[in-house]
Amino acid sequence: MSSAHSAVPTAGSVPSPSSPSSSTVSSSASAASAASSGDAAPTIAELLEFVRRTARNEELIASLPLDPEGRTWIRLDGPGGSEAWLIGWPPGTGTGWHDHADSIGAFTTAAGALKEHSLAVRLPTDGWKTLELTDGVDRSRELATGQGRAFGQNHVHEVLNESEDVHAVSVHAYYPPLPRIRRFSRTGAVLRLEQTESPEDWQ
Repeated sequence: MSSAHSAVPTAGSVPSPSSPSSSTVSSSASAASAASSGDAAPTIAELLEFVRRTARNEELIASLPLDPEGRTWIRLDGPGGSEAWLIGWPPGTGTGWHDHADSIGAFTTAAGALKEHSLAVRLPTDGWKTLELTDGVDRSRELATGQGRAFGQNHVHEVLNESEDVHAVSVHAYYPPLPRIRRFSRTGAVLRLEQTESPEDWQ
């Protein structure tokens, strides 16, 4: 395991986990977090350990400017070539329903609290526009400061800061770096595919 990866600001790019609307952070920060060495692909457990350790880096968390109108972010060096982000969430913001294609991932709340709604079902990869979800597939969890979760491929969820007055900050990591994101809308039990984004759409 190696240590002390640097945060890499990405001027003008949109972080794929949440597509914030605000401008990117213009300054660098140091992330005193461990990462896997060598060329081996990181496991889900290693991604979760990375985001947990990074979330405990108080200096890094404090370096993220917070905007009352939109999300802010810093891109980080994740373990084993993974894609990682430090993201600030103003009160009342969220991602909307989406998945991460074939990437595995993990995220941890570093400050404030987040809520995740997810679907305990694997959606068809391609060839559909509208699906009717069955009963019992909805899952919700509160992620207070220091709490996080990992997930496998094709994980469908939305992440929200439901606070009326407190920012949240979180750390996310994905491997392989996100090849695409599918975005969905939902009305009751009906899930509709709205668009598919590729890296060139957010970089």
